[in-house]
Amino acid sequence: MHAPTTTFAQRVSVAILDKRLQAALDHASGGFLKKRAALVEALPEFEALRERARDIKDHVLANLDTYLERYEAEVKRQGGHVHWAATAEDAREIILAICRKANAKTITKGKSMVSEEIGLNEALEAAGHEVIETDLGEYIIQLAKEPPSHIIVPAVHKTKAQVGDLFDLHHRPLGYTKHLTEVSEMVNEARQVLRGHYFRADVGITGGNFLVAETGSSIIVTNEGNGDLTQSLARVHIVTSGIERVVPTLDDATTFLRLLARSATGQETETYTTLSTGPKRAGDLDGPEEYHVVLVDNGRSKMLGGAFREMLRCIRCGACLNHCPVYTSIGGHAYGWVYPGPMGSVLTPLINGIDKAYDLPNACTLNGRCQTVCPVKIPLPGLLREIRRQQFEQGITPGVIRVALEAWAVLARRAGLYHRLMRFSIPLLSRLGRRRGSLGWLPLAGGWTDTRDLPAPQGRTFQQAWKAQRGARR
Repeated sequence: MHAPTTTFAQRVSVAILDKRLQAALDHASGGFLKKRAALVEALPEFEALRERARDIKDHVLANLDTYLERYEAEVKRQGGHVHWAATAEDAREIILAICRKANAKTITKGKSMVSEEIGLNEALEAAGHEVIETDLGEYIIQLAKEPPSHIIVPAVHKTKAQVGDLFDLHHRPLGYTKHLTEVSEMVNEARQVLRGHYFRADVGITGGNFLVAETGSSIIVTNEGNGDLTQSLARVHIVTSGIERVVPTLDDATTFLRLLARSATGQETETYTTLSTGPKRAGDLDGPEEYHVVLVDNGRSKMLGGAFREMLRCIRCGACLNHCPVYTSIGGHAYGWVYPGPMGSVLTPLINGIDKAYDLPNACTLNGRCQTVCPVKIPLPGLLREIRRQQFEQGITPGVIRVALEAWAVLARRAGLYHRLMRFSIPLLSRLGRRRGSLGWLPLAGGWTDTRDLPAPQGRTFQQAWKAQRGARR
């Protein structure tokens, strides 16, 4: 499941020096921010929609068992099958069994972060199945043999020239000999290559952006239409989804759909919003003969009953990634698993163990932009602080950092001692940095000063400046 072979610090060092990656991230993140801001500004009820979406999610999570049972019953009533997977291994085994029963040789896949989470592609290929990603971004990184670097635009780290080279390598044996330089040409060629796979596929696998308890429907949103072809042309359709993706009604789903595209890609709506409800019925011209939904827990129930329940509101829009100064500096692969950015810095430790992903929550600046833009108002900085607290309590925090934090705690709890120290240290640091206006080195602060200067303080503490300001006003 894309287990990293290097440390977080090593991956960050490589990413920061990768000029092509930096150019790709700068180009993509700027566009996302501007488009989202414009559409949010044009929708006066955006904040009301966020509050409604948060309330719907909180209600569902408080009654999750009821809504999942209702969803299961409705899927069965429509002729489908529901499978419960407690772990990633369970999910893989369930899907492999369905594919074996279908004698599947070729499997097409729409975009699904849950399938990435459970390591599905590797398991299917190891069992001898041909697996083809049909989302253009996922198809590109499949050719590159890389994991996604963004949950919405998985190939955001690739430049146009890199994609052209990949297509040369993999498409020329298929008879496509022209070197492509324009995006429109690459899209058309990928579409031609993929078209034959759709018709040969025995099984089509998609994610599920939302699962509707009222109707037993799964909803996917795409911009390419690949999801529709994946799920309607294969004999068997498998939906992979986390248990938290259920919503009560179709009306509730529309609330999230109005938020999702605006937050994710800066669109009013995705090009395709597709509902699937069970297998093909008598008289239908197309559609799968079998319809399966694999509901994945994989640590979500544990989140539901603890301090991290609010993380289960996440609708995987990627807005927190696009606005994160850390993610937009290092890209997704530096995070070492399928979920990058602020949401990944919470989910990865919770799913894989807070001892196995120590660096992620500690790399965050806690600037709060992720919480500000989250369409369902997840308090991501607070959740990251809670993981840090648990790491400290469980002795996972490295010794030097523990000593520093304990010393800071002693100081911060004694206001008189703190103020006396500040009255001594602030003027001293101001004098040391007076000539340059900054400090190039500080003891115990090498993590900062090794790569940037620290602005020198102006010579007075905040309390001193505040008293002077108040005195001047009188």
